[in-house]
Amino acid sequence: MHRTVLVSGGAGFIGSAVIRELVDLSWVGVVNVDKLTYAGNLESLSSMASDSRYTFVHADICDAATMRDVFQTYHPDVVMHLAAESHVDRSIDGPAAFIETNIVGTYTLLEAARVYWQNLKESDPEKAKRFRFHHVSTDEVYGDLHGGEDLFTETTPYAPSSPYSASKASSDHLVRAWQRTYGLPTLITNCSNNYGPYHFPEKLVPLMILNARAGKSLPVYGNGQQVRDWLYVEDHARALIKVATEGEVGETYNIGGHNEVTNLEVVERVCELLEELAPDKPDGVKHYRDLITFVADRPGHDLRYAIDASKIERELGWVPRETFDTGLRKTVQWYLDNGDWVERVTSGAYRDWVEKHYGGQGVGGANHG
Repeated sequence: MHRTVLVSGGAGFIGSAVIRELVDLSWVGVVNVDKLTYAGNLESLSSMASDSRYTFVHADICDAATMRDVFQTYHPDVVMHLAAESHVDRSIDGPAAFIETNIVGTYTLLEAARVYWQNLKESDPEKAKRFRFHHVSTDEVYGDLHGGEDLFTETTPYAPSSPYSASKASSDHLVRAWQRTYGLPTLITNCSNNYGPYHFPEKLVPLMILNARAGKSLPVYGNGQQVRDWLYVEDHARALIKVATEGEVGETYNIGGHNEVTNLEVVERVCELLEELAPDKPDGVKHYRDLITFVADRPGHDLRYAIDASKIERELGWVPRETFDTGLRKTVQWYLDNGDWVERVTSGAYRDWVEKHYGGQGVGGANHG
């Protein structure tokens, strides 16, 4: 049975990975709604250009009228809500955008979905029964783990530490409230740190790769002993699709990579891989790891996150395919092979192209990316 999946934030890092996975499924049509902020990049979806099952809509999820039009125009069976401001450092410097997108944007999308779904119950009851609203969140809403063996479960109390995680916690609560109050068929997933190809270069792994290749310092917060569970983005995308299509309405699923690694170890492993894959170092660099520098820790920096992903494995049969070593090798090699992509997304050329082609464009805008 053909289904239309509406992906908010589909030009982002995780959203584009989800769309690349979705279009491999013959029964899916995809509508990508994205504002194209600094981290949204249609070049991550260039392979969709000739696919008639893919449609791009340049729009802001905070625009209520446009969101209503999107639902009325494309009649989605599933919403996968990934649009979000997601960089902790940026949230500390400028929290307003996080409140607007992550909280107000989620509310706006929920309301558009609720009205659409309630109308579906009158016009197409069978489609209404199939409708799902899948909200994609983060393990950062749980705060800090202090015990070395503790894990985040789906029932761990929320204790967010940063403006980013607080805004995501708020959006999670909104989604649950719309399910409890209005019966909207929602699901929530909370994931660990993602990494992989097409990651915007301000994030840890691509930043270390690109700085090392440029002979720049590799800044590590504090002593680098903050522990994160690392999840390869394509594994995450497969898990999200599994939840959106097979998950139980009203449930939450934690998604982790089973890869607890300190930030310092991540940087050291990147350096080791670069020694092997890119031995032609910049002038003055004898070993990549010599570029590691320790900088003042950021405010409210949680020490450890770790996901218990046993529920999604037990109930939906999902397990990650990549280990941290295999995923990191693929990631480093991708950045080495795709310098042109990095140059375009960091130079401003891509932003100029977006403004020229999509400035002010909303529903009924560009198809096929």
